[in-house]
Amino acid sequence: MNENIIPHVGNYKKLISYQKANAKYCLTYYFIEHYLKKGDRTRDQMLQAARSGKQNIVEGCAASSTSAKTEIRLVNVAKASMKELLEDYEDYLKTRGHRQWETDSVEFRSMRDLGRKHNDADFYMKLAETRPPETIANMCIILLNQLDYLLFKQLKRLERDFIANGGFSERMYRVRKNSRGGRA
Repeated sequence: MNENIIPHVGNYKKLISYQKANAKYCLTYYFIEHYLKKGDRTRDQMLQAARSGKQNIVEGCAASSTSAKTEIRLVNVAKASMKELLEDYEDYLKTRGHRQWETDSVEFRSMRDLGRKHNDADFYMKLAETRPPETIANMCIILLNQLDYLLFKQLKRLERDFIANGGFSERMYRVRKNSRGGRA
């Protein structure tokens, strides 16, 4: 058996969850700069939640070669940060008397379909530049729900990988044992 103790990890930028989180970060930055007043504490909270979601995916991927536990924990932190951001966008709509799109509305279905087809920030930024704040907030809510689902699926995959392959310590033990002809 030729098992590596420290496997080469993939490129986090290829992860759909990262791409959507990056788009969410860019959209949130745009949104707060254009539609929330300077000095509003929500600005900092929304930006930090968006950044935390994106950066924890990056950090989780970087830690994955030596700690499945850390990777799982950080992806879960990313998921929690995005839930916090989702609540902020919903609060924005509620406190300003704007409608949140119903799941059976034309707008909701159209945005959900766009969210399934596009992951890059540039696509969403072009849309945001021509839309009012309540539309951007609704777009973000749909994208955040899609991202939440992607992060859930990512966590389930990490769980399956851990169950099947173990973690860093188990790999170290197997490699050492195999290098000694089966003796630990």
